[in-house]
Amino acid sequence: MGETCARSELKTLFLFEALTDEQLDTLCANGHIATFEPGPVCTEGEPATCFYVMLDGELVMSMKSGGIDIETNRTSMRGVYCGAWSAYIPDEQPVYEASVRVTKPSRFFVLDANAYADFMRKEFPMAVHLLEGHKVGGRRGRQIVGQREKLLALGQLSAGLTHQLNNPAAATARAVADLHDRIGKMRHKLAMLADGQVSPQSLRVLVGIQEGIADQVLKARNQELSAIEASDREDAIGEWLEDHDIASAWDYAPTFVDAGLDVAWLEGISSSIGCADSSATLQGALGWLKYTIDTELLMCEISEASKRISTLLAGAKQYSQMDRAPYQNANVHELLRSTLMMFGDRIGKDGTTCVKVVKEYDPALPELQCYPADLNQVWTNIIDNALQAMKGCGVLTIRTRRVGDTVRIEINDNGPGIPADVIERIFTPFFTTKPFGEGTGLGLDLAWRIICEKHHGNIYVESKPGDTTFIVTLPLHAPAPEEFPAAALG
Repeated sequence: MGETCARSELKTLFLFEALTDEQLDTLCANGHIATFEPGPVCTEGEPATCFYVMLDGELVMSMKSGGIDIETNRTSMRGVYCGAWSAYIPDEQPVYEASVRVTKPSRFFVLDANAYADFMRKEFPMAVHLLEGHKVGGRRGRQIVGQREKLLALGQLSAGLTHQLNNPAAATARAVADLHDRIGKMRHKLAMLADGQVSPQSLRVLVGIQEGIADQVLKARNQELSAIEASDREDAIGEWLEDHDIASAWDYAPTFVDAGLDVAWLEGISSSIGCADSSATLQGALGWLKYTIDTELLMCEISEASKRISTLLAGAKQYSQMDRAPYQNANVHELLRSTLMMFGDRIGKDGTTCVKVVKEYDPALPELQCYPADLNQVWTNIIDNALQAMKGCGVLTIRTRRVGDTVRIEINDNGPGIPADVIERIFTPFFTTKPFGEGTGLGLDLAWRIICEKHHGNIYVESKPGDTTFIVTLPLHAPAPEEFPAAALG
């Protein structure tokens, strides 16, 4: 069991100086003195079986971040404690929350975790209740408020998605209404032509032309003219129609241009229906063909709006990871794309915002084994903060690249930056710079826990005025759910 514990030595430590002799004797009876040679004392994440108090020597405390041990404390102070300090919390299997090693031979008072827990509950019941409430209550509070944070973010994104869905849905409704009107006019024109305005032979020619219009319209939609080219062609068509006494010539011209038609096509129509027919016949024929073109253009609008709705819904499903396993292979770029899509009403020039998105993606980036829905929550929190900082106008830059066995994601904004007295606290639970009631202070805390605790990655920020970058590094393979210790993030 090691060196015998002495009450007088424990009494010299600040941690035990206020204890009674009886309490010190209880500790000595249940604990022992151990000397550790340079090397590890306890390892982060392993079951916490002992409570350690340093009598003399030097210890170094570290925590893993991005797969690397980051030193958090180095001290020679007598009485410093580590290990199973929270073992008194009921119904919880404690784990070492940090790794501890000694740099030279060091003596520790060592107490079994169960003996330490019993001592604390018996001798300091009120303190145990207070500490238990602080630890467990704080965790539960973060979980509850964290869930609310997620719901608030989802509510904001859902409102944006609803706005985005409303645009193509409204376009579809307008196009359908216009389509009904055009089809009615097209029937009227066809009836006039069938009543003898056009010879049967010319009518057959027009029907043949009508059948080819759909392909012509589709081709035109894929070959967009410049503004100058469209204007020149519209002028040429309008003048031709006026020269042939076509009423509403300048109403017809834009429709024919949208369909990719030109003066040569009009000449072909005129020749096809025969010279014997009057200008009224040409008017009726072109009117019928115009309504046919209008119909095809409207159906294209409906098709494109429907595809837009399907794309938005597919993106929303990708964002939420609906009906997908929580742990799976995922493409980081797809996750970022679906998250940006959810911010569609706040990104891009639409009259209310002038945020430009710059993507500098590594095309060779491998897929990750990760928790995609959680990563989307991280991107959401960081991007939302960036957009708020830029106040609706600026440049959001997203970069990705591979660094060894990790993937690095940078999210940069050119907002005012984070003040020096704030930047060290931004990942602290409940810390927020937003006005009271507008922020919970858990968005970045949640991001930190998802990246560092759940994925064993790292997240940090670099900031100066006009240049703030959140940097996330992720291992190619995050721990699977069964690899987490009992007290890990849920």
